[in-house]
Amino acid sequence: MKTQLLVLALVAASLTAPAQKKTADNAPVATAAAPAGYTDMMAATITELMSTGDPAQLQEITAKFERAAAVAPADWLPRYYQAYGRLITCFTSKESGDAKDLLLDQAETALQQARKLGGDEAELLVLQGYIYQARLGVSPMARSMTYSAKVKETLAAAKKLDPANPRAYLVEANNVYYTPKMFGGGPEAAKPLYDEAKARFAAFKPSGPLAPNWGERQLNGRLAAYSAKPADAQAAK
Repeated sequence: MKTQLLVLALVAASLTAPAQKKTADNAPVATAAAPAGYTDMMAATITELMSTGDPAQLQEITAKFERAAAVAPADWLPRYYQAYGRLITCFTSKESGDAKDLLLDQAETALQQARKLGGDEAELLVLQGYIYQARLGVSPMARSMTYSAKVKETLAAAKKLDPANPRAYLVEANNVYYTPKMFGGGPEAAKPLYDEAKARFAAFKPSGPLAPNWGERQLNGRLAAYSAKPADAQAAK
């Protein structure tokens, strides 16, 4: 037990003050291997991220992924979860539109870094589509023409790359859910997409212990709302 605690303490220390090797052109390169306990520490931080909607806590958790990225600079996942954390902070924040746009700017920067590191392109596209959806939510009237199309195009590209990814269907369903009924959206139009996402989640297996695996809890909450309320009440929202 003491040995396990010592390992975690050493990893925590390395996340606080990491050192990076550099190439001749001063670009950071990956160390031979991530520190012992890195996977466990990342897994614990991902669990924290998925367990809160408090903006202050989300900011602290997202900062841990910044430090993890310094410890394992060749791993795209810390940048991916950093982007996801900024996105969720935007959704839960009560700050102004400008402050939310800044969070989304930070999310896109982290996402670009994950892409440069060779991250799973289908997952990156889903998260990009989700970020576009958040941009739209900041100012729906002013941004509908631009971002509605971007969400659709990005998710279509994600589904083309990986039709089995359930998150693409979830984000697409959310987009349809919040689109006015007069434009072909609304809860009734979104229901088949939520059902499709449910089927995809049932068959989905993450590629590794740290691979993206979010969304099913959100989906179950959506589907539960359909069961709890009549369809006409849903359509009125």
